[in-house]
Amino acid sequence: MRTRLLLGTAAVLAISLLSGCSGAAPVAAPKPSASPSATPTPTPVDPVAAFVESRMAQMSVEQKAASLLMLHAPGVDPAPLRAYLEQGASGLILMGDNVPANPEELRALVGGAQVDAELPALVAIDEEGGDVQRLPWDAAPGAETLRAEPPAATTDAFSARAATLAASGLNVNFGIVADVTADPDSFIASRVLGTDPIAAGERVAAAVTGEQGTVFSTLKHFPGHGAAPGDSHSSVPSAPLTIDEWRAGPAIPFQDGIDAGAELVMTGHLAYPAVDALPASLSPEWHRILRDELGFDGVVVTDDMLMLGDNGLPEYADPNENAVRAVASGADLLLYVLPADPADAGISVDGLVGAIAAAVSSGRIPQARLDDAVERVLTLRRDLVEKVS
Repeated sequence: MRTRLLLGTAAVLAISLLSGCSGAAPVAAPKPSASPSATPTPTPVDPVAAFVESRMAQMSVEQKAASLLMLHAPGVDPAPLRAYLEQGASGLILMGDNVPANPEELRALVGGAQVDAELPALVAIDEEGGDVQRLPWDAAPGAETLRAEPPAATTDAFSARAATLAASGLNVNFGIVADVTADPDSFIASRVLGTDPIAAGERVAAAVTGEQGTVFSTLKHFPGHGAAPGDSHSSVPSAPLTIDEWRAGPAIPFQDGIDAGAELVMTGHLAYPAVDALPASLSPEWHRILRDELGFDGVVVTDDMLMLGDNGLPEYADPNENAVRAVASGADLLLYVLPADPADAGISVDGLVGAIAAAVSSGRIPQARLDDAVERVLTLRRDLVEKVS
């Protein structure tokens, strides 16, 4: 009964509405309000990104592979250094054997090696101060002094150090040790900026702040050498920590340095077997942690790749294989401290390039992985034109 009443009521209401509308004047539909068409806001163009995209579009796979190399040639003649850049390398690492008598001569050496004004090479040096110091005219204090001082002293020291490097023609400092250890017998004990993670992190961030806008900062040796007894120049040191123990300790200085704006992180040839049995420089998992957990979006550079071959382990005896594994795992820039004749170290630059290119062709290194690495490295190089005077 209730249903019939509702239907009847609805029918009566419908008839009433129809009859009422039949004699009424039609109601005009509202006209859309006229408004001037909005001019779309143009998307700002990032000049660095646009340049890098254009340059990469012109590069072969072999040229891209070559751009992942940072190389060393001994001596104060710019010709051997320049030859590496002419082969397509993106960077040079200078050691003590490259340092002449004064900053002016070093600046002239670096200038004589450069080959591309639109895309200057990254020119790096290990200038920590203290035990690791290449430039005799760097008067700023090192870690042994700074860890006993307030963090502001570290900012001042690395600001002065960065100015010294820039005046000498250098644009990258491999100088900020983010390792932490309280063990006085550790081979890296004299170089850490703090003996506990919080103190180290404060001074690592302070060092990055001091270098900002003058040279590019590098944090080393990720994921932390202080927890791994031994010297990675002759072995693959092993740290006994779990991932949670790492997050609560050695990760802190790296996170603080990344948050402060460090442009590069250097991976170490050291292992945390509870996380990955591979050395971090060849570990996809450590590269994932660095990117996804610590939020690092800059250039990942390896420690000297020759160190892997010097440890006597057969699985690292092939330098070409080491290069492929490093790039495949997530490295952007491969560092080689070469002798005057690379063959003396079992290295051929053409061989490295060919191995990486062949791995891309076979799919072992995805094209996207190669392009991501090249884009990061070329972006940093182009930033030298856009941002760093």
